[in-house]
Amino acid sequence: MESNPGNSPLIGIVGVCASGKTTLIRRLTELGFRCRHIAQEHSYVPSMWFKITHPDYLVYLQVDYPTTISRKQLDWTQAEYDEQIYRLRDAYAHANLVIDTSRLSLDATVDRITVQLRAAGIEPTPPALEKV
Repeated sequence: MESNPGNSPLIGIVGVCASGKTTLIRRLTELGFRCRHIAQEHSYVPSMWFKITHPDYLVYLQVDYPTTISRKQLDWTQAEYDEQIYRLRDAYAHANLVIDTSRLSLDATVDRITVQLRAAGIEPTPPALEKV
């Protein structure tokens, strides 16, 4: 999922399943940021996040195991969760921002991220006006 193609910086979003990637990307996109979901948690190639996306800014979403289960009623084990954390190790090491979404609302998460993006000089691009 990517928005606002062009010269605006690309924000990559990574995290384990149920960390909030899809919902966050939808909201950031609505605000005018260009984002891409990076499904690194499913890849055995540690630097796949970079090889396929080349984000200008990388956001790593953390979430604890119990929260993943309550958010999505996931039928997975602690070992499977730990494996996704392991697969994300390179993205974690290179992230511009790491944020734990376990106890944050979507609005609080968006607020924290947009403050950091703006501090890094990344501003949203207003949506194009529809031609009438």
